[in-house]
Amino acid sequence: MEAEGAPGTRRTGAPIARCLLAAALFGASTPASKLLLDDRMGPLTLAGLLYLGAGVATAPFAAGGGSAQRRRDPANLRRLAGAVLFGGVLGPVALLWGLRAAPAANVSLWLNLETTATALLAWAFFKENLGPRGWVANGLVVAAGLLLAAPQDFGLAPSALLVAFACLCWGLDNNLTAVIDGYTPAQTTLAKGLVAGTVNLGLGLSMEPGTPAPLDIAAALGVGALAYGASIVLYIQGAQQLGATRSQMIFATAPFLGTGLAWLVLGEPVLGVQLGAAALLVGALGLVLSGRHSHAHRHEPLQHTHGHRHDDDHHDHSHPGQAPEVWHTHEHAHEALVHEHPHVPDLHHRHRHG
Repeated sequence: MEAEGAPGTRRTGAPIARCLLAAALFGASTPASKLLLDDRMGPLTLAGLLYLGAGVATAPFAAGGGSAQRRRDPANLRRLAGAVLFGGVLGPVALLWGLRAAPAANVSLWLNLETTATALLAWAFFKENLGPRGWVANGLVVAAGLLLAAPQDFGLAPSALLVAFACLCWGLDNNLTAVIDGYTPAQTTLAKGLVAGTVNLGLGLSMEPGTPAPLDIAAALGVGALAYGASIVLYIQGAQQLGATRSQMIFATAPFLGTGLAWLVLGEPVLGVQLGAAALLVGALGLVLSGRHSHAHRHEPLQHTHGHRHDDDHHDHSHPGQAPEVWHTHEHAHEALVHEHPHVPDLHHRHRHG
């Protein structure tokens, strides 16, 4: 083991801080959006401004990287179009409609349904494995959502259904984005922000009554830039150094941070059902993150473009003078390979087993 401070020691303090800040920014978007929704700022208009803000925030990071040739591939263009439609147009509008009639604390916790939607869609359509722990975890998430909708004879059910639909849209967005080859995350976010933001803003200004005040417009753009744009960039920077599992574990705190802010900033009451739902969600996250998936598997020959490093047993090409733990992006080829190791459903491990 290398001594503290020795050359090559990987310090995790900075990437952990980036992931925590990303989670805090995203978690704050729910109570912040609740404050901005009023008679002059409807869900369509607000969704448009939030995503335009995200597009502006990620534009400086989208200039380089990826593969121009693969960006022209029809399959990648279809995936990007789907991510823009579901993740940028339909998802945020459904969320904001649900937020109009429900406490922000409840909506923040309902957002954990995105994890369930992502997992179920990945299992059904994108060849991802979902073991026994995953099924139990998803059941706990659904139970938590029902618990939050139950008070007052399910009076919050319409809002819960809207948020669930938003999570379904974002789950599809997550799966489509995960298999896009040729676009960097910043480029995908920029496209989503500009296209979806323009569409939703245009629909909102033409269909919704009232005209937002200039200060509210600036605030909405700022929330989008921070809670969607900067949050994504910070999360990617942290995940590249921490790996997917640890970074996801940290980012999973976002809905709980949103709930806490709703209690503290909006003055919403702390309800027993919210605490019970939060306990179920913590249990679900623990099951998901503690699961292990390992078996002998075969990698077919493949050529693609994505961020990678050379100490993961899958990228054995080399660059003179570059350390193996340095993340970088370029087009590269893989030879056929058969091996066994614990793995997650990343670009190289999208299969079912058992």
